[in-house]
Amino acid sequence: MRKAVLVVGALALLAQPATASPEGTWEIEMRDSRYSVELCGDGSALCGTLIWLGNGADNAENLPYLNTLMIDHARQVKPNQWKGDLHIYGQTAGGTITQVSADQITLKGCVAFVICKTYQMYRYQD
Repeated sequence: MRKAVLVVGALALLAQPATASPEGTWEIEMRDSRYSVELCGDGSALCGTLIWLGNGADNAENLPYLNTLMIDHARQVKPNQWKGDLHIYGQTAGGTITQVSADQITLKGCVAFVICKTYQMYRYQD
């Protein structure tokens, strides 16, 4: 009986989805910007820098934000979720960053807790 419990427990652990690191290059759903995401601070905060603009977003209005932080030292609040400031083209919003899978992150930013916008980011492979 004890052997069966150990085998069932081991199988349950194997069935759990592996948590992938959020670190890497991510592309926003509109495919007009890419971000380098990394763990920062003490290694539990999340930072993301705008590293590429294209497909019409590479214009005079947006270029000043290239190589600036979009995710600014967001603190981890639970596994696969961080909260902190999002800087999106000159606007700052309180944000929640959730890694929903190895290849998808959801960003939700709210200004004054009333105006909210959600974006999907997908892991970018060269």
